[in-house]
Amino acid sequence: MRLPKDRVEGVRLAATLHDIGKIGIPSALLTKPTQLNVHELGLIRTHSEIGHAIPGGVQLPWPIAEVLVQHHERLDGSGYPRGLRADAIILEARIVAVADVFDSMASHRLYHAAKGLDAALKELHDGRGRLYDADAVNACREVLNHDSLGYN
Repeated sequence: MRLPKDRVEGVRLAATLHDIGKIGIPSALLTKPTQLNVHELGLIRTHSEIGHAIPGGVQLPWPIAEVLVQHHERLDGSGYPRGLRADAIILEARIVAVADVFDSMASHRLYHAAKGLDAALKELHDGRGRLYDADAVNACREVLNHDSLGYN
């Protein structure tokens, strides 16, 4: 994405910390092997707000707290917790959102089997420009060198 090295470092740190708010979620919910009910899903979704509060007044050269709260926002406003749209979502959060969706789908979790690289890339392709930042999706595909899958 041709971002300055310092900004890339901020994205890297934010990506590393993006789910830190899950520390405030009961572990029984995070490891529940069956589908979550509406109430449980609502509790899990508070992790982004919990994460936002964790850095507190720590002064960092990057908008880490905003990435932590915004990484589940979607360009069309369907995300959470604020229902932000498009450019109201900071670029760093849009990048972490793409990485998070990809990782969640491509990796095995306690609560679901991995759907695989192709399914993750298809999800990003299908939501490119509507849910997910188009440039971030393009960069993800480029990094993974999966343009050959035909999701142009």
